[in-house]
Parts: sequence; C-alpha cells; structure tokens
Amino acid sequence: MTFETELDFLGLHSHHAGRFEPLDHLDRLESEAIHIMREVAAECARPALLFSGGKDSIVLLRLAEKAFHPARIPFPLVHVDTGHNFPEVLEFRDRRVRDLKAVLIVRTVEESIRQGRVRSASANASRNALQAVTLVDTIQEFRFDACLGGARRDEEKARAKERIFSFRDEFGGWDPKNQRPELWSLYNARVHEGENMRVFPISNWTELDVWSYIARENLEVPALYFAHERWVVRRGERLVPVTDLTPPQQGEVPEILSVRFRTVGDITCTCPVLSVASSVEEILAETAVTALTERGATRLDDQTSESSMEQRKKQGYF
Repeated sequence: MTFETELDFLGLHSHHAGRFEPLDHLDRLESEAIHIMREVAAECARPALLFSGGKDSIVLLRLAEKAFHPARIPFPLVHVDTGHNFPEVLEFRDRRVRDLKAVLIVRTVEESIRQGRVRSASANASRNALQAVTLVDTIQEFRFDACLGGARRDEEKARAKERIFSFRDEFGGWDPKNQRPELWSLYNARVHEGENMRVFPISNWTELDVWSYIARENLEVPALYFAHERWVVRRGERLVPVTDLTPPQQGEVPEILSVRFRTVGDITCTCPVLSVASSVEEILAETAVTALTERGATRLDDQTSESSMEQRKKQGYF
C-alpha cells in the first residue's frame, strides 16, 4: 500500500504534496468514532463489537478497520440471533466476517427459549425484545466489560438520553439518572466485576450520515436495502412483508409493490417502505426528504409503552 493509498484509506485526502483538505462533516464524525473505539481498546480489558450485518453495524465495522489499521480488529464480533433474521443478512454477515478474518461469536434467542431463560408468546411472535436476556447472558459468559454498538441518537427518542459510554449494572440494566459525565470527550470506562459499558461510537450520526458514509466508503450492504418487488399487505399505516413468519391476517389482501427496507431486524416486526431507490445515491435522496424516523416507519413493536425502547433498555436491551 502506497503512502497516498493509505492516507485515502484513513480518510486523509491531499490536495498535493504537503497539503491536506480540511475535515468535512463526515470526516469529523469518523474521527470522533475512531477516537471512541481506541478509548475502548485502551481502557477496557474484554471489549466486543456487536455486528448483525445491518447498515449501522457495517459502518461500525469499517470504522473499526480504520481505527486499528494495519492491525486486525483487536476484539471479537458478537451477534445475538433472534432466529427470525433475514437469510440474506446472515449470509452477508458471515461473508464479511470471513473477508476480515475476524472472530464471530453467535448466541441465539432460540437457545434462551429452550433453556427457559425467556418465553415467547408464540412461534411467530417478535423476538426483538427477547434479545436483552440473550445479550446479557452472552456478556456474562465471556465477561465482556464493554460492547460497542451502532445505535444513533436519531433512531429513537430514548437514545438521546444516553451517553456515548452507557453504564450498565450487573443485570445489564440502564438507569438514565445514573450515568457519567463526558466533558471534553473524556470517557470513564471503569466498571466492577459483572458491570459493563455499552458504547455507541456513532451516537452523533444520523441515518443520512450513515448512508453518506456508505456512499463515500463504497461499502457493500445487503440487497434488502435497495428497492425490489415483494409481496406485502397493508396493516394500518405500515406495509408488512408476506413471509412464513408474517402471513396475511384475516381480510388482508397481499399485493406486489416496489419496496425497500430501512432497517433489517427481526422479520416479525420489520416493515419495508415504498421505494424505487436502486442505488445508494437514490437512497440518500429519499432519506434527505423523509418525514418519518427509521423506527417510526418500519417497526411494528415500538408503539406501546410496554415495549418502548426506554423500558427495554432498563431491562438490559442494547
């Protein structure tokens, strides 16, 4: 790798010899995220990075590559598999891990159900909230003291209450009134045995920033993010994909529409949106003018207080 190529990989783009362009908005976000990742590596004994194959974790993985280049990423990747994930996303996850020669740890909600650790209302019920128990069990199994994740502050209103280094107690619980100050980007990662940090390097990013970074870095993402024709039913204001896990309800009429997914989580609660965007540039154009938040437009299970993000986080959800 030449000096110029390495600078380009690290986000430094020269005008000509000896001079560099000033940092733009994405450069500053990238620089902050890399600083946070290096702080985790320096302060924490057993960190891990959560990687699901979704767009936010794809960006997080790219940032980790840059943070520790030319060395390999110095901590394992972890995925809590609900058992209701899109097969295309799992295939992408595994291929990306192989390309990086990274270590991937997978733990499943299905195993938590089998052990009696959690209970599902039915075989087709959403397992999104059930991930909290599996995640906390995984953290305890491997004694992780920090888990890096791709949450953004524009994702859901409870996220805006959270610090970048989010302190969790020995049960994985989050107390928004018991968080540490982060003045001048100084982070306190000290924890006692059993406690841990959830760390969000892209806290200050938006969905538009994520897609802008994907475009700039030319990152591959699962095909579900792009417009494609799919059988769906209309359920209230949302479109629900027709799958074995989400069959039409009585009175619903399936139809084929051009849609794409803004998020690719649990099939049972993840809805596509109408779209003809077949490229990252077209997704950027759509995202720039949308009036609906990502979760507000695409999640079926975030609508009641019992299943709110804040309540889940207090119970150990990421």
